Amino acid sequence: MKLKQISIFLENSPGRLYETTRALGEAGINLRALTLSEAADYGVLRLLVSNVGKARQIMMEKQFPARVDEVVAVEIKDQAGSLAEVLQPLMQENISVRYMYAFSGFADNRAVMIFSFSDIDRAIEVLQKTGQHLLTAKAFDMLDSVD
Repeated sequence: MKLKQISIFLENSPGRLYETTRALGEAGINLRALTLSEAADYGVLRLLVSNVGKARQIMMEKQFPARVDEVVAVEIKDQAGSLAEVLQPLMQENISVRYMYAFSGFADNRAVMIFSFSDIDRAIEVLQKTGQHLLTAKAFDMLDSVD
């Protein structure tokens, strides 16, 4: 149920995002979901990709600092209030969401929320106990290991 996500730290300068995505594309790595956030002089590009190990290797060769983190993807109804329904039991168990991002167009009338939690194992237990549909690496056509 845990997905491997690559986080790449990029300087906020013209062309850095292009260089990163071009290198991944040239290596045949497909982007499955992504978010880019800004923090002062750099940004953090978080990606679900078809091959995390290869993506990290390429980024390190290009001297773009990158690390692999674990996240959870939850398929939810694409309707008002659905996200709150997912979050309520997590809040009751005192589990914090560190960050999250959405991926749309995955399935009819569904949205996919990708979460980083303060305690990923407990979060998975709570989500499963409440009947949430957690997606696996196979659902994203991702290799699920890091070399």
